[in-house]
Amino acid sequence: MNLEMYDSNKLNFVELNYTGDNENFIRCDKESKYVDTEVFNLFTPCYERANKLYEYYGPTKYNSRKIIPLRNELLQNKKLLEEINSKEKLLNYINETFLGREFLETLNQEGVDFNFAWEKILKKIVKLNDDMVKLAEHCADEEKILWVAGY
Repeated sequence: MNLEMYDSNKLNFVELNYTGDNENFIRCDKESKYVDTEVFNLFTPCYERANKLYEYYGPTKYNSRKIIPLRNELLQNKKLLEEINSKEKLLNYINETFLGREFLETLNQEGVDFNFAWEKILKKIVKLNDDMVKLAEHCADEEKILWVAGY
């Protein structure tokens, strides 16, 4: 928590927005979902593989041609997560992920003991992965565009 006034350079989250259309991104819509950047970074490879034009600092569009590849990438990621059965394997998964060390540093700064809480952390990561799959499936079923934008 920041007890200070700050500018947009300190924003640190990713917006998952499905309320716009093919041309318009409705920034910070009330129906958008948000994920802290350090957490989203664990999933960045899925988003990059599904859309080669993925860019953190600008809205990236996942239309009907990109949403199913995203869903498939997230499902494949879930399989990897389900194979993790030890603290060491989770640590390897995180460290092999783009900016995974920042995720671990943030946990440490927040006073989370990874050695003690790794199973709980893994369950939350799997749950978030499931939520992202559901969002991608919702967009596919409803023929909606998913816009992903980092701040």
